[in-house]
Amino acid sequence: MRASSVARGALGRCARTIARADGGASRARASRRPSVRSGGGVGRRRAVGASSSSERASTGPWNTAPLALHEGLYTYLLRRTREAEVLRALREETSALRGARMQVAPEQGALLALCVELMDARRVIEIGTYTGYSSIAMALAMRPGGTLYACDRDEDALRVARRYWSRAGVDDVVKEKYGDAKESVRELLETYGENSFDMGFIDADKRAYREYYESLLRLVRPGGLIVVDNVLWYGKVADATVTDKQTEAIRAFNDFVATDERVTYTLLPVGDGLSLCRKR
Repeated sequence: MRASSVARGALGRCARTIARADGGASRARASRRPSVRSGGGVGRRRAVGASSSSERASTGPWNTAPLALHEGLYTYLLRRTREAEVLRALREETSALRGARMQVAPEQGALLALCVELMDARRVIEIGTYTGYSSIAMALAMRPGGTLYACDRDEDALRVARRYWSRAGVDDVVKEKYGDAKESVRELLETYGENSFDMGFIDADKRAYREYYESLLRLVRPGGLIVVDNVLWYGKVADATVTDKQTEAIRAFNDFVATDERVTYTLLPVGDGLSLCRKR
């Protein structure tokens, strides 16, 4: 995950405001939001990649204006997001680490936990674990007997995750799969077979999203859920001047899944964008 250089100034203002309001607890999350607008008020968002009038016309009328999530409103949101103390502590520690922006936001963790509860998920796979925030959020929401497979190959990040899995009391729920996630998925398919998982979460190499998605479509049962993070990619997907490989890969994935009839699909502007795909 990388922040857009266009909004570095807004990032700094956002981080300082949230740090004052929350005792510094939201520094990591603030750095994830280069599109956050400083100042008061709520209105239409105008940022890099904003659509032209002709592009907007192709979407139909905007009867409700898009919400500009300025720092005051985001602070309000965070204060009303349920977050376990262990997750808050993990967020604090991760804020000082390299790649802190890779951690999911508190509101994303809360939504993932809600998805687990709604699905009554007993078997979950996560591709991309980092320091463990999302795996803990989901594992805490699982009923006894559930299992979450956490796939990652960053040993430094996993050392932090292991400590917090234990601290959260979910180290018996989370099963670490260290190494190439593609190989881990193949192993799980061999062990459990197709249609054997209730839910999957993808938050790893953006260029491999389509491959991960296709693998999880085999692993997840009909009626199961696949959640994909970073599908708005800090607004870069809507900026035609940005053509790096990761951005292009996310654009291609978004275009594909939006018309994939194998799933019921929606894209939510939560965190850096979440796609929810229910396998039909």
